[in-house]
Amino acid sequence: MGQIINNIFNILTRFFYEKRLFYLSLIILISLIALMDSLFLGLTRRTFVFYTAFEGNIIVEDRMFRRSINRETDIRRYIEEALLGPVSHEAEPLFSRDTRLLSLLFRDGVVYANFSELAALPLELPVNQTVFSNFLTLNQGIRRNFSFVRHVVFFIEGNEVFSNEFYLFFADYADNS
Repeated sequence: MGQIINNIFNILTRFFYEKRLFYLSLIILISLIALMDSLFLGLTRRTFVFYTAFEGNIIVEDRMFRRSINRETDIRRYIEEALLGPVSHEAEPLFSRDTRLLSLLFRDGVVYANFSELAALPLELPVNQTVFSNFLTLNQGIRRNFSFVRHVVFFIEGNEVFSNEFYLFFADYADNS
């Protein structure tokens, strides 16, 4: 038994004695560890767009989310995180801080999102930021982060909002499917 272990040790010593093979195997080992770490953690990057309070400049924030098995859950997490607002102090939230996502449904490539009534109230900002532009920004964010979404329909307390405007706005866009 000791002779077998000694033979294996001698083979490995000769293999790693050459620097190129040693570095190649080290790179492969590090790559495998990184791949396993990525698969084990299951994190995915999502981008959010917010606007500065005074100039209205775009601020893009990247956040890491744990991937779930259900696409509807991923979209729900994204929208709830967008409602929380930006991390950056110079950016303003898209909606009032008390706005809540009441329900969300994802069927056949269409997202149906129902918000509380506070989503209809415009924020008191010096920038020309309207309720429509805030919903448009959220709509674009959902489509950008989830390529399988074909259409987004928003509701406020069960009443559909801006559906026709979004349909006309996105009519010229390429199909995401």
